[in-house]
Amino acid sequence: MASSAIAANATLNNRRHRWKVLGVGVAANASFSAAFSGIPTTAVLIRSGYHLGNAELGLVLGLMGLGIALSELPWGLLTDRWGDRPVLLSGLATTAAALALMALFVAPVPGNVPGLPLLGAGLLLVGLLGGSVNGSSGRAVMTWFGEGERGMAMSIRQTAVPLGGATGALILPMLAAHAGFTAVYGVLALFCAVTLFFTWLWLYEPAATGADKTHAAQHPSAPAPAPLKDRQLWRIVAAIGILCAPQFAILSFGTVFLHDFGHAGIAAITVAMATLQCGAMVMRVWSGRWTDRKHNRREFLRFCTIASAIAFAALAALVTLAGQLPNIGPVMATLLVAMLVLTGVSVSAWHGVAYTELATIAGARSAGTALGMANTSVFVMCFLTPLAIPHILTFGSWPAVWLLGSACALTALQFFPKPVQAAPAGVPCPQ
Repeated sequence: MASSAIAANATLNNRRHRWKVLGVGVAANASFSAAFSGIPTTAVLIRSGYHLGNAELGLVLGLMGLGIALSELPWGLLTDRWGDRPVLLSGLATTAAALALMALFVAPVPGNVPGLPLLGAGLLLVGLLGGSVNGSSGRAVMTWFGEGERGMAMSIRQTAVPLGGATGALILPMLAAHAGFTAVYGVLALFCAVTLFFTWLWLYEPAATGADKTHAAQHPSAPAPAPLKDRQLWRIVAAIGILCAPQFAILSFGTVFLHDFGHAGIAAITVAMATLQCGAMVMRVWSGRWTDRKHNRREFLRFCTIASAIAFAALAALVTLAGQLPNIGPVMATLLVAMLVLTGVSVSAWHGVAYTELATIAGARSAGTALGMANTSVFVMCFLTPLAIPHILTFGSWPAVWLLGSACALTALQFFPKPVQAAPAGVPCPQ
């Protein structure tokens, strides 16, 4: 009886505490997202404050993504070996320290504008250290939540990316304009430091319950294929990375597009990017819950990919039409902003579902590695996309940028797995 009471108490405590763990995962990702998604919203001010051209701007914006791409897989492997807590704590602490150093030494001030190498090195370092938060927080969610809830939980965790991006879009451009980049980097360091405290307080491994022990005894787990050798995982990883290219095109150069082509001011750009991120956040939560109920993750992923291809093609068509006009009036400017936001939401809505499918195939014990694989492909694109766009603009135009986004979505569609045929009645449908 005593052992049954202890097991029941452990189960109850786990069910209550898992929401704190999810909160920590959201906060960790949001803190870092405010940096890697928020800093690009200050692109116009970075260009003027650091005296950069478009090609140099694309390089520095891409270097943080390169840092994340280089570090994601190593951080994921370490997470599966050491656990979520030590990796997330060390990653948040060092990221906060790197941002604080940038506030002290890499922000332009009257009489001293840091050079391109110092700015690039600082953002690269932030990316290398901040890459720790993605795989470790994702593995924690997989550990604490069951199969029937993981889609929603992982999608809520993935809302942290647009949540942090929206926070950055609302705060950082105005902060950069009125207080300078010392304040920008300092606030981002503070976000990471606050999250570090709550991670230290709440993140630990769940207590084993009686049901867990009984299930483990009756169903010993068969050795799963190593994530790095699993072709199905690599196909999903490739699809995720390719579909992120058009997303990063909007996140990194959407503000430049609205400013240079749409002649929008800082306030309009801020509202547009914040609205985009909020829309993506809502869609990620809804899609996670909906696919948990319908068991249709793969169908949803393919639908989002097709919808994104159509949206980017429509944006390219609208920009082409606007380019034929003698001037862009208020109506066309509003349409451009609305279409950019709609396209950005469409190409950002699928992340939680894709990561849940990926982690489910890999299994909870290898989730850190699988998520590291995915995030490596994501941030390779985060690095390459801002580098490519200035050259596309040199030889083409904005419609060419958005048409290539549509082509990327159609390419990603070829890699996402097709839906599994419905199982006979009484047989669970595999995911």
